[in-house]
Amino acid sequence: MKIILLEDVKSLGKKGQIVNVSDGYARNLILPKKLGVEANNKNLNELKNQQKRDAKAAQELLEEMQEYAKQIEEKTVEVTMKAGEGGRVFGSVSSKEIVTAAKEQFGFVIDKKKVQLPEPIRAFGYTDVPVKLHPQVTATLRVHVAEK
Repeated sequence: MKIILLEDVKSLGKKGQIVNVSDGYARNLILPKKLGVEANNKNLNELKNQQKRDAKAAQELLEEMQEYAKQIEEKTVEVTMKAGEGGRVFGSVSSKEIVTAAKEQFGFVIDKKKVQLPEPIRAFGYTDVPVKLHPQVTATLRVHVAEK
């Protein structure tokens, strides 16, 4: 029996896949637990329409993130730190502080986990910090660390 999976099923397939299973497995496990539906014409058309809607939504999200990346790349975030001995930064600037400063100054809403800072910034000056907004979109946020 051909089944369209509505959820991921371990050792069988992922959501939206069409799989062949035995009749008993389908009747006793897949259909009663609403893990899948029979692959008839109506359900296949529904699946096709759902995939089109998902693709359109994914494309809109990608375009939105590309526009957001352009906005982020136009700005420079200012972060002030105390100076220690010899004019060096007293402490360091972490991704959390960068995200907070970006939100306060420009209203950018960025998840701190998306900021790809290999190590905290420990020097004054300008630093380019990559921000992964989407699997296909990475913006470069310019951070200026200045002395208080």
